Amino acid sequence: MNIAQLPCRLAKLAAALTIVLVLVCAVLAGLARLGVRLPLHAMSSVAWHGVLMLPVFFGALVSLERAVALQRTIYLLAPACAIAAGIVLIAGAAPVVAQSLLMVGASVSLIASLQVLRRQAALHLAVLALAVFCWWLGNLVWLITDDVSACVLCWLSFLILTIAGERLELTRMLRLPRSARYSFFAPVTLMIASLPWALWQPDEGTRLFAAGLVLLAVWLARHDIARRTVRQRALTRFIAVCLLGGYGWLALGGVLGALGALMPGHPWYDAALHALTLGFVFSMVFGHAPVVVPALTRLPVKYHPMFYLPLFVLHTGLAMRVAGGLAEIFWLQRAGGIAGAVALAFFALTLITAVLAARGGHAQRTGRSRISNPPQSSR
Repeated sequence: MNIAQLPCRLAKLAAALTIVLVLVCAVLAGLARLGVRLPLHAMSSVAWHGVLMLPVFFGALVSLERAVALQRTIYLLAPACAIAAGIVLIAGAAPVVAQSLLMVGASVSLIASLQVLRRQAALHLAVLALAVFCWWLGNLVWLITDDVSACVLCWLSFLILTIAGERLELTRMLRLPRSARYSFFAPVTLMIASLPWALWQPDEGTRLFAAGLVLLAVWLARHDIARRTVRQRALTRFIAVCLLGGYGWLALGGVLGALGALMPGHPWYDAALHALTLGFVFSMVFGHAPVVVPALTRLPVKYHPMFYLPLFVLHTGLAMRVAGGLAEIFWLQRAGGIAGAVALAFFALTLITAVLAARGGHAQRTGRSRISNPPQSSR
């Protein structure tokens, strides 16, 4: 290892670990919202569950991945600010401090995305830059209005468009017709147009946003390469299963939203929101974590079929939560929420086990290599 690169690598690893801690706090706050008895400190973070999960955790995660890919230390300021915003909220400081930190972090990430787009004009890069703009816009709305519910659509757009942009890039391998590639922008246009509309006419704007989600789910299910890779094996198949399952939840969240369920205060709000976040976004996280973790931490991950178990628990728990929300059966909704938290913890444990297995296998191969090729003594 180059000694000069050690501080940067340690900083990336520390950022990744802190992001995980923020996720833990966000999950605990979510459980507290469902009435689960938890330590007092977790109960005090209940109001910030959505903020910790959407702009803080995912903002830090996406911007960290982007900074590592660009290999520019200055861009690590984006995840650092997002992480600091989460720490500030958990510590109980004034929200304006977290709002300001998120604005700085999103601004840095937006500048990085625009620079990449300037170097290479590509459709998927434009979508990724647009996604970061939605993160920035949501943070700005929160800073101005101090109303978290007004920012949710912007933050959801950030996550959904980030995933969609990355999937659009991979469709180049399929050589889609130009009409199919450009039809991708119909749902994207609906989603973006709905954001300012929802600030002045929340009901109409939210329904327009939901219509965009349904169209996007249909496009992805029709054109994504996952339809082919699901027939393959091992990690490639696992990623495809995560993707295709996530598209189903994206469509369901869009349908519920078109019925008004994405409006705060609607009895189905929890079901619609978590169909999008847990069902779609976290399915993508599960699928891509075995690829992203080595890129961020330089730690290898060995695929194992055990990865399917936490994915099954996630989808089963979410089905319980959505069913409980739609039928207004609170105990079922809460049980589904607890199952979702268990799925995240189970997946983290599975991922750690996969890292240890990969490192152990590497050590064994290195040891055998040294035995079969002993160093020659100088004469």
